[in-house]
Amino acid sequence: MNKKGVLVLYSGCSGVGKGTIMKQLLLRDPMIRLSVSNTTRQPREGEIPGVHYNFITKEEFLAVADADGYIEHAVYCDNYYGTPKKHVEDLLAQGYHVFLEIEVQGALQVMEKYPGVLSIFIVPPSLAELERRLRGRGTEDDKTVIKRMAQAEKEIEFSNKYKYKVVNDDVDRAVGEILDILHRYTEE
Repeated sequence: MNKKGVLVLYSGCSGVGKGTIMKQLLLRDPMIRLSVSNTTRQPREGEIPGVHYNFITKEEFLAVADADGYIEHAVYCDNYYGTPKKHVEDLLAQGYHVFLEIEVQGALQVMEKYPGVLSIFIVPPSLAELERRLRGRGTEDDKTVIKRMAQAEKEIEFSNKYKYKVVNDDVDRAVGEILDILHRYTEE
């Protein structure tokens, strides 16, 4: 493969269904790869180190940041998250389309560093539906859900900075729309 892959910013508030959509994207397009971020948060049940995140200590995280080893990094809900630069660059050079599943704070850093990046923001059909999904996960207490909803409202305000907004009212439809966007973008 000599054609370089596309860097894709892929954001949306917590509980909007980014992970569910991403699973389908990975199944439907063999040229899509999901960048694995480093984080200082604890793994959730079922998360596999090196697949969902690289779970590291705050000290390890800061050492990579000090060495300019991240495309972007941010603090979200008291935990550090960052996208390792070398791994992403290697995948792009091999022709893969690399999705950076990151929150708005980090995405704005990427947009500044890579002005031509393809950016997609996943939005919920409504805030009421988003809250229902967050509570339905059963992974956070009431205080955390309230905190995530407040954060979601702020993040949705930033969605206008993205090239595309995709409403996740139906997973198959949302996946199809994202694949259409990606394929149109690669043809340009």
